[in-house]
Amino acid sequence: MRIESANRMANVSARGAVGKFSPGGTFTMADVAAPQRAARPSSVAPVAPLDAILALQGVEDATSGRRRKAVKHGSALLDLLDGIKADLLVGEITVDRLEALVLELSVFRDRTEPGLDAVLDDIELRVRVELAKQGLFPPL
Repeated sequence: MRIESANRMANVSARGAVGKFSPGGTFTMADVAAPQRAARPSSVAPVAPLDAILALQGVEDATSGRRRKAVKHGSALLDLLDGIKADLLVGEITVDRLEALVLELSVFRDRTEPGLDAVLDDIELRVRVELAKQGLFPPL
């Protein structure tokens, strides 16, 4: 929308007169229509206060909290796996990275998705085997 002038009054027209006045005539109430009765307003439901609505939006349900924690855990695992991939490209996997991965895998295990749990179990087993080759045996 483009506003060219704030005080532009070109499109404003004057109100028309209710009755017509003629110089020689007289004004009678018969010329004016009776006022219409205003309808009664219907009852309006009370509007919830804004602070109550904002408070409800701030409340987390149980699934969103768990989901946020799972996403954070998954991101940490992917970061560790990327680090291991980089170590493999160099030719040597650091023990610190393997221990961090075993710790991350053992901290959060939801056991709700069988396919994902099987993959995580395989990763954990492989990391434990690599640590055992180096003489390290992290607790189960």
